[in-house]
Amino acid sequence: MPELPEVQTVAQSLIDGQGLAKGIIGRTIARAQVEWPKTVADPDAAEFVRRIQGQTVTGVGRRAKYIRIDLSEDTLLVHLRMSGDLLLGEQEQPLGKFSRAQIYFEDGVQMSFDDARKFGRLWLVADPESVFAVLGPELLDDSIQPAAFHEMLASRNRQLKPLLLDQSFIAGLGNIYVDEALHAAQLHPLAASNSLDRAKSDELLAAIRQVLRDSIKANGSSIDWAYRGGEFQNKFNVYQKTGEPCLRCGTPIERIVVGQRGTHICPSCQKL
Repeated sequence: MPELPEVQTVAQSLIDGQGLAKGIIGRTIARAQVEWPKTVADPDAAEFVRRIQGQTVTGVGRRAKYIRIDLSEDTLLVHLRMSGDLLLGEQEQPLGKFSRAQIYFEDGVQMSFDDARKFGRLWLVADPESVFAVLGPELLDDSIQPAAFHEMLASRNRQLKPLLLDQSFIAGLGNIYVDEALHAAQLHPLAASNSLDRAKSDELLAAIRQVLRDSIKANGSSIDWAYRGGEFQNKFNVYQKTGEPCLRCGTPIERIVVGQRGTHICPSCQKL
């Protein structure tokens, strides 16, 4: 947490402005301040502060679980990890209770990186591919066709859930949405990826895309005090539903452990 839909929601909030007259696109950075140096993964904190000054925001987007902020010279990448958030406001004092870095724009607007658990990181890079190169494709991108997805699964002999969580295989998925998608496709998380025929592979691809799109529409899931504003948790079918009846068949949802991750399944709908 946060996963792809939550990161997409935060990125969109920077475009919309979080209640300001406009978002950060077009604003020029007057200065930056880093409260906790380890927040900046690359370059070091002093170089980060020096180099980002004077750059203008030209775009905001997302890649996998990274927020991408394009600047006039460099690219600012933000990984929220467990508890990170980006807050906008018009005050001089750092925003949020756990602000680790602040960026002040010339018109008085501040963007603060708030991160209680200190796991989140910032990168200021000339080429974002220096960070993104290890990432796999995103399934929301229609360039991944069903036949290609089936070939990807068939070329591996791995359990489905660990494979789908592997960011070098598919980028952006996390624990919540893998559980929900596997339930929607009626697949057991321990099933071997190369055991799926084309029909089941197509069902899984469709389920992943539908779950992600539905969650983005609901502004993601709010199941942790660190993430604000989502409503998709009200539509979970299995995640954190241990003991509750499956909405498809009525069988109680079970919690198992897969790859050291708590995993929620319907033992009737998702037979191994």
